Amino acid sequence: MLIPHNPPTIAPPAALYVHGMEVRPGARWLFISGQVGVHADGRVGRDAREQAEIIWANIAAILARAGMSVRDIAKLTTFAVAREHLPALREVRERVLGGHKPASTLLLVAGLGQPQWLVEVEAYAAQS
Repeated sequence: MLIPHNPPTIAPPAALYVHGMEVRPGARWLFISGQVGVHADGRVGRDAREQAEIIWANIAAILARAGMSVRDIAKLTTFAVAREHLPALREVRERVLGGHKPASTLLLVAGLGQPQWLVEVEAYAAQS
C-alpha cells in the first residue's frame, strides 16, 4: 500500500505529484529503467508528445507484465531536453496517471543517450 505525504508546513506540490510516498513493509518492488520514445520496431517518436505516448505505453506494459498498474507507481523521474516540451509531457502523464500522484522529480538535461531522444522516464512501483 502506498501512503502519500504532503506536510502542511511546506509549499504544496507544483503539479500532480506528492512530496513523499511511503511504501509499507513487505511490499513487492518493481524498478523500471528509463524508458525513451522508441517504437518496438526501432522508430523514434517524431516529437516530444509522441515520445511521451510511447514511453507511457512502455511503462504500462512493464507494469502489466508484473501484475501492476500505474496506481502502483511510487516514484517517477522525468528527464527532458527542453522546457518547451513540458506542456505536452505533463498532458500525457496526467491523462495516463488518471489522478494518481506519485512522488516525482523533473530534470531538464543537456541531452540523453541518443540525440533524437527528447524525454526519458524511469519509475519505481510497489505493491503489497
